[in-house]
Amino acid sequence: MLCKDVMDVIEAAYPREYALDWDNVGLLVGRDDKEVRRIYIALDATDEVIDAAIESQADMLVTHHPMIFGALKRINNLDFIGNRILKLIQSDISYYAMHTNYDVLGMARLSGEKMNLSKAEVLEATCENGPSDNGEEGIGRVADLDHPVTLQECGHEVKKSFQLNAVKIFGDLDARVRRIAISPGSGKSMIKAALDKKADVLITGDIGHHEGIDAVAQGLAVIDAGHYGIEHIFMEDMRQYLGSHLTDVEVMAAPIVHPFTIM
Repeated sequence: MLCKDVMDVIEAAYPREYALDWDNVGLLVGRDDKEVRRIYIALDATDEVIDAAIESQADMLVTHHPMIFGALKRINNLDFIGNRILKLIQSDISYYAMHTNYDVLGMARLSGEKMNLSKAEVLEATCENGPSDNGEEGIGRVADLDHPVTLQECGHEVKKSFQLNAVKIFGDLDARVRRIAISPGSGKSMIKAALDKKADVLITGDIGHHEGIDAVAQGLAVIDAGHYGIEHIFMEDMRQYLGSHLTDVEVMAAPIVHPFTIM
């Protein structure tokens, strides 16, 4: 199977046009006519991931976050991004990224399911002509629980659902929460959307001190589960999707390795 055929399978479910305007998705490095027998899936195209893909003799690397965002004026081994590109080219690995198109069409739904949110609504709409029943698609999900829980209990459920050792919580642990918003990745910009949707708590990542305390001051608790902490679900989800849609192609997912250590 050629790389372009794998791309067709990916884009049948996650078309590139659903990515946000600022994003950079699709085939970023390598050949679309590359013969693909083994695919390696990861969240980020780090040095460790690229080395693992090479060691695994992968023909194609698929990540959630694009390794290339801005324009590059030169590609050489003196720059860490350039060095990664050279490694991929020298190893003849085609590199594909699927970022906000997956956020909109996959990550939002999947993260809501992980938290057992039923009848969930889009948290922030990005398009009105999507494949869902009502056509609206976008970032994150929001829904009411059948029964309220304490913020502390909600935090424990986040840890369990996303296999985490710890989360950071802004708000009164004994407060009762019922309306839950979740926005995987960096959620600073989603605080307003969560407030507009009358959420009691926002589950997300990359929340700083000021964003957290300001959200609480406006009546919104925040559970920061980390950027990687939630989005690592991409790897297994895509491994299953590609594994079930491709023939004669081995699909491997990187192990879950958090990028920092809490001591």
